Amino acid sequence: MSLTSYSAVVRRLVISPGSAQPPRARIVASAAGVSAVLRAFGKPPEELPVRTIVYVGALDPDPGLGTEHEGFTVRTVSTPGRALRLADRELRDGIADFAMVAGFGELDPHTITVYAVKRAAEAIAEADRVLGVLDASGGTDDEIPALRPLRHGRRATDPEHHRLLLWSGQDAADESRVRSELLPLLSGLHSEAYPALPTAVPCGTPPGPVRGAAVSVSALAAATVHKAKSVTAARPRPIALLFPGQGSQHAGMAAGLYLREPVFTAAVDAALSHMGEEGHRIREDWLNSGSPRIDIDDVRRAQPLLFAIDYALGRLILSWGVRPAALLGHSAGELVAATLAGVMALPDAVAMMMARVREAVRIPEGGMLAVAATEEQLHPYVEGDVAIAAVNAAQQVMLAGSAAPLADVAADLRSDGFTVVNVPATSPFHSPAMAPASDAVEAVYRGIPLREPRLPLYSGYTGGLMRPEDALSPRFWARQITDTVYFKAALEELLAVDDMLLIEAGPRQTLTAFARRHRAVRLGASAAAALLPARRGTPEADRQSVLTAAARIWTEGHDLDLDALSRLWTWSDEEPVATVSATGARWEPAAALRS
Repeated sequence: MSLTSYSAVVRRLVISPGSAQPPRARIVASAAGVSAVLRAFGKPPEELPVRTIVYVGALDPDPGLGTEHEGFTVRTVSTPGRALRLADRELRDGIADFAMVAGFGELDPHTITVYAVKRAAEAIAEADRVLGVLDASGGTDDEIPALRPLRHGRRATDPEHHRLLLWSGQDAADESRVRSELLPLLSGLHSEAYPALPTAVPCGTPPGPVRGAAVSVSALAAATVHKAKSVTAARPRPIALLFPGQGSQHAGMAAGLYLREPVFTAAVDAALSHMGEEGHRIREDWLNSGSPRIDIDDVRRAQPLLFAIDYALGRLILSWGVRPAALLGHSAGELVAATLAGVMALPDAVAMMMARVREAVRIPEGGMLAVAATEEQLHPYVEGDVAIAAVNAAQQVMLAGSAAPLADVAADLRSDGFTVVNVPATSPFHSPAMAPASDAVEAVYRGIPLREPRLPLYSGYTGGLMRPEDALSPRFWARQITDTVYFKAALEELLAVDDMLLIEAGPRQTLTAFARRHRAVRLGASAAAALLPARRGTPEADRQSVLTAAARIWTEGHDLDLDALSRLWTWSDEEPVATVSATGARWEPAAALRS
């Protein structure tokens, strides 16, 4: 069974809303009780996922308890067991995104047992602590379902894989001392023990401001650590995440992380699961080393897979304990940035993505061009449905339009001495040719619940910080299909706020290259780095690149979740095992949920 077929309990708490003094009254499932449930885990209700449903299990609920409370749906059944089973079913069916299950009087008449339940793949992708996975296959409807401990993947300690070594000191002399103590250990270490070394030294003490990092296999570890330069991280620059859109895709992108890092793997699976059967086909084409059913540059593959990869990379960085100061996406990447900023839930973002793909394939074939020119230089060449698609950097502008007119414009530009490169795309996004698709998806988007961003979110369509009214507008999201992307302007405004460390969470390093043309980056005030390699390589190259980006964040002065980082070289689900699913779910013997 896949993780995407199970729901996971991520929190469990017993609360007693009434008086602690005897005589204590029996807890009644009432509106006040549901309010207590909504706040049981310390978050205000407005921070709960938009499709949160409260499932009440109570024998004698208050007749006044309705089917809606504080803006959330309430479902009431006769027992806690029935409530958990209903929540499990509706999570797996996509009706709910988050379940607050309240067992009134489950343990005794004076308490409420509250469970927070999510789809298992999304719980792991969001780095939740999973208490176990619900197994409602046994027992009667009234019985509390079993909670099965989940082991996602297995330990993988291959010394030939790259790993990350981090160290620090309180000053230069202290860093030198720590490094000198580390080097003999690496030189005399048996290679099989190399993956098990602590991620950071010294252990058990807060990291100092003078830091070093090395990414290496066992045989080269000592030499790599010896050559590494130390950095004094006096003031860590805030981190901004960049998410690329179509044109950055390539065959096999980020495949080296799949089944080798649990958060990334679960996030990809979670995103693809909301694409239905098409998600299975997209995964097969992505991992197929031979000929795919549909080419990676076709919008039916490029955009859904890019969404899944960008989203999974964003989740991976967040799992390290990184809290970005800002998010900025390019074209389709803006939808990923908005998802991570809380504007829309993952299933809704996938539905929005698939709607634009569905409508895009109905538009006659077109394409996109990258031109080494300014926007002003290209205005004389723009005519018909050929338009300025994106302004990315100084002397880097994209055009888009229907196939024949765009080919004529490309010929004219080349004859006039401009450098023109065809962008890997089969649809004329960001041009008037896409207007029918924009109108069609707007009708779909009107049914999507939208929220204001919880993180600073910059938009390439306004060239600045996204306004709440734009985030909440279906028309704003629909017109992204036709409108120009002003990435350069959005990046300008972002870097005007503060010096930043820009991390590109996507393939090919396209946005990193744009960022490095910016004056603030060229002068060293800000910096740009990418998670993935610039071109397709080996699976090990993907992992090495991600580790190098993590090292960059560490030497910048940010503290990281060392256990989460270590999974990049100590976790795997690559080898098929009879008791392991496609995503690595292993089950222990059944255990009662209350035990």
